[in-house]
Amino acid sequence: MTSQPVNSSKPLQDLETDEALRAILQGTATETGHNFFAALVQNLAKALGTHGAWVTEYFPETRRLRALAFWMDGQWVKDYEVDIASTPCERVIDTAKLVHFPDRILDLYPHDEDLKSSGAVSYMGVPLQDTDGHILGHMAVIDRRPIPEEPRIHAIFQIFAARASAELQRLRAEAEVRAREEKVGRLLNSAMDAIIELDDRLHVTRANPATEKIFRCRTENMAGQDFRRFVSREDAVRLQTLIAELDGRPEGQQSRWIPGGLTARRPEGESFPAEATVSRFELHRQKFTTLILRNVHDRVEAEQKIQSLTTETELLREELQALHHDGAMIGESQPLRQVLRDIAQVAGTDATVLILGETGTGKELVARAIHAASTRQAHQLIIVNCAAIPATLIESELFGHEAGAFTGATKKREGRFAMADKSTIFLDEIGELPLDLQAKLLRVLQEGEFDPVGSSSTRKVNVRVLAATNRDLEKSAREGKFRQDLFYRLNVFPLRLPPLRERDDDVVRLAAAFVHRFAVKMGRTIAPLTADHARRLKGYNWPGNVRELQNVMERAVITATDGRLNLDRALPEATATPSSSDRISEPRPGIIRTAKELEELERANIVCALNAAKWKVSGEKGAAALLGMNASTLSSRMKVLKIQKPH
Repeated sequence: MTSQPVNSSKPLQDLETDEALRAILQGTATETGHNFFAALVQNLAKALGTHGAWVTEYFPETRRLRALAFWMDGQWVKDYEVDIASTPCERVIDTAKLVHFPDRILDLYPHDEDLKSSGAVSYMGVPLQDTDGHILGHMAVIDRRPIPEEPRIHAIFQIFAARASAELQRLRAEAEVRAREEKVGRLLNSAMDAIIELDDRLHVTRANPATEKIFRCRTENMAGQDFRRFVSREDAVRLQTLIAELDGRPEGQQSRWIPGGLTARRPEGESFPAEATVSRFELHRQKFTTLILRNVHDRVEAEQKIQSLTTETELLREELQALHHDGAMIGESQPLRQVLRDIAQVAGTDATVLILGETGTGKELVARAIHAASTRQAHQLIIVNCAAIPATLIESELFGHEAGAFTGATKKREGRFAMADKSTIFLDEIGELPLDLQAKLLRVLQEGEFDPVGSSSTRKVNVRVLAATNRDLEKSAREGKFRQDLFYRLNVFPLRLPPLRERDDDVVRLAAAFVHRFAVKMGRTIAPLTADHARRLKGYNWPGNVRELQNVMERAVITATDGRLNLDRALPEATATPSSSDRISEPRPGIIRTAKELEELERANIVCALNAAKWKVSGEKGAAALLGMNASTLSSRMKVLKIQKPH
């Protein structure tokens, strides 16, 4: 505030009350909001003939006043704000009454710089209050001449103070409404669920941004459309029924959860499951419906996957509990008992186990038994068949990859070692692992860490490794076909599974168990094995071991006549008609063959079966069926053993 020339208006004692009222009323009648306050102070100063007039808003937390409009010496004072301490305004606010200092105001407030700079002599102020008596602000005038104490002036002041209070309350109410609307708008716009408003015809009147994302349709394109086209036909009917039910409820209870949700449909025809709530409200005597939808497609898929994994886990647990009742673990022979003792000794440790044995001896079942008896049994055993995965994919399968690591890697994927963290991984047919990946496997065994394909970060894991092979890894290591350091790292605890031909009378025990299992499964009654059955079963060499025996006994049960097993059709004919050059010699009791002898024995058995099948690998009468193994496994073994059809 700065000093200005003295106002030449007539003194206040000559004021005509009616004329002043009329002037102020006419000057403010058509104005509202901030324009009203500007017109008020301008006309107030003019009608009363004062040098200045202002209306302020009060902030009690800081005890400051901020001018809504300030007219001084014929011009506007902008952005005026003042602390009320030691000012005449303080008295107005604290007493909540009209305060009038007719003369010598500076004697009372010598430290008020604004009064000094304006040369004020007199001051009159009145509080602006709401209906509850709370101070909203104040209205005041100052003059460089005395302002006489005239009841007429006080009356005019009180009249327009009340009008200013009403306008200030209205502005604050409008601000609160706008703030609430803004909050509601932000709430709707930030919600992850689709919130849709429908009129009484179920046409879309409003929708939040989440609706656009969920339905993949712009909200302006949905506006005005019948919402029933965005749900299935059955749900459209159900929605109408639910709304009719809500209309029959008392006010305040017209909302409910939609049981089972809705099947929503996007404009292009794709549907998705949605949880939903529906509510009714009335505005201006018109009924509206609010729908809140949540797309639960991903959650439903996740729940189904969890259910699938839970079921799989339970099946695995049942399988683990039944291991000692499975074919590979039944028997009383000394070699099998030694295997069971070895499992009991090593299971409770974290030692790496290398399981050695011919095809069909039950290497995977032994791995499951070790895991089931270990301290890691609470976690799922992760199984990888190294021969069944293409060489180009096996690194990603074992160690995972980042999105974009190679062509086709559209998203990040966890590898088997990451899945086996704090658990056990079983690497079957470890001898088929490519040389370039053997170094990476060695790093995991030694350091417990690896780098996913395409990643620059190292992943730490705590994994116990069980490996299995029917190859002579030591020989492969000497020949440079398998890393020697990896072989020695895997060979911490070698566990050899005896072939069926070394397990004495276990063949008959296993056969009886298989017959009982398949008979129960097929709902048949089968007579016990006879002495002739036992002789014939023990006389066969069983190149496919327990797996082949299981297949033979299943065929015998299927072809049984009058409850008697039919071994004539079940046992492979290859054992009855080999030439002297093709016949395989039986191992002498008590003699444990070397790995080289086992490999030669396996080669001879495969050649024998191929000759019997006229070198047909797959099919009902192929060599794979005779050996009781998969055709792909037989082809893999033929390649490893370098068996080729003679020209």
